[in-house]
Amino acid sequence: MGFNVEEYISERKKLVDRMLSELFKDASDSITTLDESMRYSILAGGKRLRPVLCIASAEAVGGRAEDVLPVACAIEMIHTYSLIHDDLPAMDDDTLRRGVPTNHNVFGEAVAILAGDALLTDAFFVIAQSEISPYLVVDVIREISKAAGSKGMVRGQALDLALEGKEVSIETVERMHYLKTGALIEASVVSGGKVGGATEDQILQLRSYSRNLGIAFQIIDDVLDIEGGEDIGKSRGSDIRRKKATYPGIVGIKKAKDKALELTLKAVSCLRDFDEKAEPLREIAFYLGGRRY
Repeated sequence: MGFNVEEYISERKKLVDRMLSELFKDASDSITTLDESMRYSILAGGKRLRPVLCIASAEAVGGRAEDVLPVACAIEMIHTYSLIHDDLPAMDDDTLRRGVPTNHNVFGEAVAILAGDALLTDAFFVIAQSEISPYLVVDVIREISKAAGSKGMVRGQALDLALEGKEVSIETVERMHYLKTGALIEASVVSGGKVGGATEDQILQLRSYSRNLGIAFQIIDDVLDIEGGEDIGKSRGSDIRRKKATYPGIVGIKKAKDKALELTLKAVSCLRDFDEKAEPLREIAFYLGGRRY
């Protein structure tokens, strides 16, 4: 029987959900709704793509899921913070996320902002108190903070807002996609590899894999936002309503799909020197590339 990627994702997702439930079990503040707001978004489900990739990368180089799990969960906390803030009226102004009302629509804008702030900051506490070596803690925090901050995800969101309604080049859109989405995916894969004990050459290959995969993932999301199909976790058609700069909006849906496939194949080719332990990474790339349009 061949490798079952859906079963693999499901099992690793359970590990992540279990630890997140443990981390956020004490929502006992009787004065504020901060804890409740954090739990609402972090435990709302979602694909858990980034933490699953983090675990798969560690396993691809001989590491154990248990060892990298705190880093994987921290990355999901950072991703969830970004969704809470992206959904705010001053940003993308979305009403649905992961099939439920967005955080600010339930708890108000002020609490939603604070919940996002807390998830981002607490993520680094989770990494810092993990049992990985101090050297790796510093290395992983360096990797993730660069991807999440002004040199990565935050700048990508700023570009996304600045480019609304403007004619832009495909190169600009690709840069925005990498910063907004790809950088944290890259940090997930590379951090997992580092905790798992990857060599320098393996890190370079994992980095190339994740860079191609990250842009492909965002292109597919943009196509799904137009055509429908698999749930993408937010209100359908929001990109068009806000006149977002997107890959299919510039080159058309057919060329966008072709580009996503090209990038997916490039991602998988980057793992050619890895053995069968990297099969989850290969199959996850194909799985994401084949999401239903």
